[in-house]
Amino acid sequence: MRVLRAADYRVMPWKNGGGTTTEIAVFPDGAGLDKFDWRVSMARVEGSGPFSSFAGIDRTLSVLEGDGVVLDVASQPAARLTPASAPFSFPADLPTSAALIAGPITDLNVMTRRGRTLHSVERLAISRPVDVTIRAGSTLILCHKGEAVFPEAGSIRLGPLDTLLIGPDTPVLKIEPAWGTTLFVVRITAAA
Repeated sequence: MRVLRAADYRVMPWKNGGGTTTEIAVFPDGAGLDKFDWRVSMARVEGSGPFSSFAGIDRTLSVLEGDGVVLDVASQPAARLTPASAPFSFPADLPTSAALIAGPITDLNVMTRRGRTLHSVERLAISRPVDVTIRAGSTLILCHKGEAVFPEAGSIRLGPLDTLLIGPDTPVLKIEPAWGTTLFVVRITAAA
């Protein structure tokens, strides 16, 4: 179990050079954009335009801040994503473009290498203690808004945009909201 503080995240340029991304975690540690098995990051999107292409990667996008974005992924119907939308999954190697709805956004971006790893992303708004089931692989809990306390893990406290990275050794983890808490739970497992 490892606490990742927002102040320590690595900021780096987008693959297409159109902006910057804030890397929360990557595996293997320190892996570059062409070598990771999985990667979780946030990006500030200032304008409409094409997404970077990542060969062999599956991607899930969630809007954290801003009014939202409309994604056009290859020949699929356009997807309108807002802070209230469910996370949206799509192949990162299909031509994709984004049109901002009304100004810049910040998004959460989860990517896994097809054939090696799989992922799921869940948004949780909690107002009372909840138990989160941890599965084999890695689980990341990002505190989007508010605060989250983990009483059975030494009372670890996460503030906004801090993350708890958990291995498979903890089957269930209790989370207590400190105030107005929204979390993202990212589960990453090996592909079958």
